[in-house]
Amino acid sequence: MAIAPRSFLYSLDPATQVATLTLNRPERLNALTFEVYAELRDTFRALDTEPGVRAVLLTGAGRGFCSGGDVEDIIGALFGRGPKELLEFTRMTCDLVLAIRHCRRPVIAALNGTVAGAGAVIAAACDFRIAAESARIAFLFVRVGLSGADMGASWLLPRLVGLGHATELLMTGEFIDAERAREIGLYHRVVPQAALAVEAKALAEKLARGPADALAVTKRALELEAAMTLEAALDHEANVQAKLMEHPNYREAYEAFRAKREPSFG
Repeated sequence: MAIAPRSFLYSLDPATQVATLTLNRPERLNALTFEVYAELRDTFRALDTEPGVRAVLLTGAGRGFCSGGDVEDIIGALFGRGPKELLEFTRMTCDLVLAIRHCRRPVIAALNGTVAGAGAVIAAACDFRIAAESARIAFLFVRVGLSGADMGASWLLPRLVGLGHATELLMTGEFIDAERAREIGLYHRVVPQAALAVEAKALAEKLARGPADALAVTKRALELEAAMTLEAALDHEANVQAKLMEHPNYREAYEAFRAKREPSFG
């Protein structure tokens, strides 16, 4: 089935094989609705194996990346739901994070402005975060009376910024600016607003030209090995590396080096 979400924009550049997802509620700072959550989850699940896709770029329309759950369409609506329905919703939001992390394609977040609440966790779940200077970020959950440990934030953040910074971000819910986010390792790069699209697209295209299987194995190892002993991690890496040495990309890299040209990976 073709990827054709209704609640946000989707495009695929066949030349670069970069798929772009654009949250498209600019008048609401791209606040999330039930439909957006579900379609993002389903889209990332599909992108895991979608032919012709080698990298994914996620961004927002207008002056913000994502301000989190919509105050009326989600937060207000949840008051009318019972325990079973509330759990179904929270599990759906967690399934979105799993879909991003399990997607074997590199996922780049281009953060074009405010990154808040669930939007902050979605950004943290991506593999790369390239931010505009305006991209302040906050994990707002405690400020609305909920646990800061939402959607996997307490698993993701300590691995990105360390326990101390994660504790501060999740227990205060306060905004930090883009430069501070870069300093603590939450953002990979901060660029002027006008340069964001170019920088993020260039990174996505660079990754799309890379060895897809090797990148997928690397992404998976970063997640799996966090819960492994050193011995188990070494055993895992030895096995997957030996398999990749049989892949045509390994030969291609060697031949390209000898010929002093750029490799053309499959």
